[in-house]
Amino acid sequence: MAEVIEQNAYVLHSRPYREHQLIVDLLTQEYGKVSAVVYSGKTNKSNKKGLLQPFGRLNVVLKGNNNLRNLSRIEASKKSFILKGDHLYSGFYLNELLIKLLGELIPCPDLFLQYQACLQALASTQEIEPILREFELNLLAELGFSLDFGPVFEQDSAFFYFIAEQGFIPAVEKLNLPLYDKTHLEAIADKVIATENILKTNKILIRQVFNHLLGGRPLNSRKLFIKNNQYQAD
Repeated sequence: MAEVIEQNAYVLHSRPYREHQLIVDLLTQEYGKVSAVVYSGKTNKSNKKGLLQPFGRLNVVLKGNNNLRNLSRIEASKKSFILKGDHLYSGFYLNELLIKLLGELIPCPDLFLQYQACLQALASTQEIEPILREFELNLLAELGFSLDFGPVFEQDSAFFYFIAEQGFIPAVEKLNLPLYDKTHLEAIADKVIATENILKTNKILIRQVFNHLLGGRPLNSRKLFIKNNQYQAD
């Protein structure tokens, strides 16, 4: 008998499937990331298409037992978060990370609430960098990937490299990797990210970690963010 699940969910991404159907990637409150097929209607004015947009909280009913479920009911449960400019591209960035890194049907209720809090902060146009860095760390913890800063405190070296398979190592010889200042890493470990230089170091470090987890796959949302900022500068 097919399992029927009612869930709170956010749409991460949708794409055409068969005629008048979409495959929708959802972040659900109790079952984590779920992919589902939905009938989208025969016109662009379909109510379902209007609901299946990112950043709006939905109540959905999912049916089926395999990895690709059927989305049989969609209702808006809260008003959508309105994101604009760089805050919008930041929301797309969070969605893309979740799509590419989360496994299917693995419960992550805390991450769901953290994601929701991030959308609220982005919608209220709070400073972007702290929002993204906090969510990235929460996502790494959910993925079971933690940064061990112990060697930074223990080793007598002014600079360090980070190698995914080894962690932090003293910069004894030159490597084609980002070079990290010991004092910056100690501040990041102590969560004292009080200066622009430390914030920049934290961003580079987290980006290096995610590039490893993504296997070098590029992020389309990052390209959009860069393109938008270049356009504004012209």
